[in-house]
Amino acid sequence: MAKTRPPKKILESYTIKGSDKVIKPGDCVLMRSADTSKPPYVAKVESIEAAGSRGTNVRVRVRWYYRPEESIGGRRPFHGSKEVFLSDHYDVQSADTIEGKCNVHSFRSYTKLDSVNAEDFFCRFDYKSASGSFVPDRIAVFCKCEMPYNPDDLMIQCEECSDWFHPSCIGMTIKEAKKREHFFCQSCTAENGKTTENFHEATGQSEEKPVESKRRRR
Repeated sequence: MAKTRPPKKILESYTIKGSDKVIKPGDCVLMRSADTSKPPYVAKVESIEAAGSRGTNVRVRVRWYYRPEESIGGRRPFHGSKEVFLSDHYDVQSADTIEGKCNVHSFRSYTKLDSVNAEDFFCRFDYKSASGSFVPDRIAVFCKCEMPYNPDDLMIQCEECSDWFHPSCIGMTIKEAKKREHFFCQSCTAENGKTTENFHEATGQSEEKPVESKRRRR
């Protein structure tokens, strides 16, 4: 007579091995890569279950976050160093591969952090892993270079038209930009004769353009 498998038990929480940190469904975690030369994967815990006769085989169902370099289009200049995409790729992994908890903030919340720690990430796109497409498929662009905002890069805002600019795109160093008390862009200066300049971190937005991804092998 064949033995029946013991039923799986759904857990409300799990304590990460070797620590006192507790994870629950909905938490974000760092999961160890089989390739130790790569950084840990980022994932959102969907559910936790225990299997085996003693319930010691704990597994987690996760939804993966992709780093830009893991996507079909690869990393682009406007991608932040801590940016991840929430994918439609689900998986079941051993809880033993969880290294620790992390925080995946919204884009707006991330830009308001006083300091960014190693466990802080941000997400502004959902990512379709099969097609390489993004949701939303359009994003605000800034500056003369018409690039989306990268929170790692400093930008200054024109007090007249409220557009944002990278210092390098307007012939200015970051050190010079930080010293400015007022800023008027070239167009507004020509129209109104204003020459003073102001430094600020980018929070506004300009026109929107499609998010493009070029297909590449993973």
